[in-house]
Amino acid sequence: MRTIDWDIKKNCIVMIDQTLLPREYKVIECSTIDCLCEAIIKLRVRGAPALGAAGGFGVALAAHESKASTLDGMMKDIEATGQTIISTRPTAVNLSWGVKRVLNAVEDARNIKEARLFALDEAKAIADEDVEKNKELGEYGAMLLENGDTVMTHCNAGRLACVDWGTALGVIRSARAQGKDIKVISCETRPLNQGSRITTWELMQDKIPVTLITDSMSGHVMRMGMVDKVIVGADRITQDAVFNKIGTYTHSVVAKEHDIPFYVAAPVSTFDFERMEDEIEIELRKSEELKFFGSHQIAPLDVEVYNPAFDATPMENVSAIITENGVFYPPFLLEEVKIKI
Repeated sequence: MRTIDWDIKKNCIVMIDQTLLPREYKVIECSTIDCLCEAIIKLRVRGAPALGAAGGFGVALAAHESKASTLDGMMKDIEATGQTIISTRPTAVNLSWGVKRVLNAVEDARNIKEARLFALDEAKAIADEDVEKNKELGEYGAMLLENGDTVMTHCNAGRLACVDWGTALGVIRSARAQGKDIKVISCETRPLNQGSRITTWELMQDKIPVTLITDSMSGHVMRMGMVDKVIVGADRITQDAVFNKIGTYTHSVVAKEHDIPFYVAAPVSTFDFERMEDEIEIELRKSEELKFFGSHQIAPLDVEVYNPAFDATPMENVSAIITENGVFYPPFLLEEVKIKI
C-alpha cells in the first residue's frame, strides 16, 4: 500500500506505522486530529513529501470532524486545526504546504458538503501527484548515476518518506529500472535510526544491494574510495541552504573534501523560495531520544542534551538539486526551479 492514504469507507487516514519497522509492518488508522498529530510527532509518518500528504489529509479529516452548522463555522474549525497540524513539525515545509493547499481549495466551496468534498479531492490530488512527481524526479536523477556506482544516503528518502517511490531512493530505483547496477551505503542516522530501520528494509524489499554503516563511518568510506555519489533528500530548501536530517551537513563537507558529487533530491513543494537559512526554526526533539535506545538507558538521566532534528547544508556544498522539473546546478537560481523544462 501507499505510505499514507484515505480510507473512503471509514472516512479516516490510514498509514504505515514507521516506528515499528523493521520488526513489524502494521497499518494504523487515524480517525481524529489528535491521533494524526500524535502520529506526526512520534514519527509514525515522516519524510517531507509524506508530511505534505499528511497535512492535506489532515484538513480533509478536520472538515469531516467539524460539527459546525455553517460553512463559516467549518472554515474557522479547519483553519485552526490546520495551524495545529503545522505546529507539530516546524522545519518541514511540506507539512504547511499540504495544509495550506487544501485550505485554499476549500475556499471555493459554497456549502459544508462541498467543503468536505473539495478538501478530500485536493488531499487525494496531493498524494497522487507525489507519486507522479517522484517518478519524474527519479528519471532525471537516474541520468546522474553510472552503471556500477555505489551511492551513499542518509536518513530515509524512500517510498516511506513519500506517498510512494521516493526521492533519493527514487533516483536509485529509477536507475535500477534502467538496468544500471547500483549499490547503496546507508548511514544508520542516529538517534532514531531511520537509515538502519527503514532505508535498509526498503532496499532489501526491492532486492537492491545495501550496506549499513554508522554515521561516523561516512568519512572513512569516502576516503577509502567506497562511495561514488552521495544522494540525500530534503525537508526544506531555502535560497541559501538545504535543511535535512541532522548529520547531512557533515556528509556534505566530507564529500566536498574528497571530490564526491553531493546531490539533493526533492520535489518543488519542498522549496521555500522566499526565505533564508537564518529565518528557519530547527525542530528540537526530546532528550530521551539520546538518553535511551529503545527501552535501554544509554546515558545519565541528568546529562544535558542538545537534540536538533535537522541541520542546514550551504548551497556551496551541493553539486546539484534533482527535482521533477529537472536537474539544477550552481549557481542555484531558485526561480528557475518553478519552471517545467
